Amino acid sequence: MGLMQLQEAPLRGAWIVGTQGRGDARGRLTRVFCSDELAPIRPDLRFVQTNLSRTALKGTVRGMHFQRAPALDAKLIRCLRGAVHDVMVDLREGSPSFGHWHSVRLCEDNDTQVFIPEGFAHGFQALTDDVELLYQHTGHYRPEHEAGVRHDDPTLAIAWPLPITLVSDRDRQHSLIDSHFLKVIP
Repeated sequence: MGLMQLQEAPLRGAWIVGTQGRGDARGRLTRVFCSDELAPIRPDLRFVQTNLSRTALKGTVRGMHFQRAPALDAKLIRCLRGAVHDVMVDLREGSPSFGHWHSVRLCEDNDTQVFIPEGFAHGFQALTDDVELLYQHTGHYRPEHEAGVRHDDPTLAIAWPLPITLVSDRDRQHSLIDSHFLKVIP
């Protein structure tokens, strides 16, 4: 048995990736990525960019972000410090889970990652102060293709677990979801 356990998420193409750390008196080692063990998700999975996100205050919501075509990218996300309510929304036209969202609790202690495929929006709420998330991306960030949907969109009705304490001006100005808006995702 490998060090990574794969579980399909309720939204087609998204995965929950359990990792199994090993430790002793010296400390701990946890595998974050292994192309062989993640081959059932995508045999040719290749990341071209890694980002570290820091969020200072509990209750902060970041998202819901995505890249428009032709700059679509998939992400593998892991919490390195603190805890988050991590949310993905399927924006792929024609998908059976189109317009649905799913959340996963990621924290520094649960050894869980999420794989979010192309065509999904992503965001999270900090459940603790001083949160750090590690993002691995299959595509390069292209600011001209950056987009988002509102975290408080009534059509999505995302259930945030805490009162929202902080949202960036940029994220507040994202569009509400509607059929015209969604047609931009292949």
